[in-house]
Amino acid sequence: QVQLVESGGGLVQAGGSLRLSCAASGRSFSSYAMAWFRQAPGKEREFVGWIWWSSGSTAYADSVKGRFAISRDNAKNTVYLQMNSLKAEDTAVYYCAAGASAVTPTERNFPFWGQGTQVTVSS
Repeated sequence: QVQLVESGGGLVQAGGSLRLSCAASGRSFSSYAMAWFRQAPGKEREFVGWIWWSSGSTAYADSVKGRFAISRDNAKNTVYLQMNSLKAEDTAVYYCAAGASAVTPTERNFPFWGQGTQVTVSS
């Protein structure tokens, strides 16, 4: 079955960097969009960014544009979220998600989800 396993979360000071990983297994994801979402305490889950596995094209939420970057490693079947210049408001649980028919980056277009990894940014 499809499995998405996130790793790399932790505690970092404001201004620092973290790289999250999402290891995907269970099928070929070559035609999938792989997205990152996050959910801060007391807030709704929000879109962070996505990458189309086949083309490598990416898009990001305005709140992270210029600070975050998504990439993929085909050989490792892994997607990465590089987070730089972290701010306290980036504190959240970060989720990896996969969707084959994702036209828009909304949760309902992503049937497969990881368990999430906590990122805490101290100010």
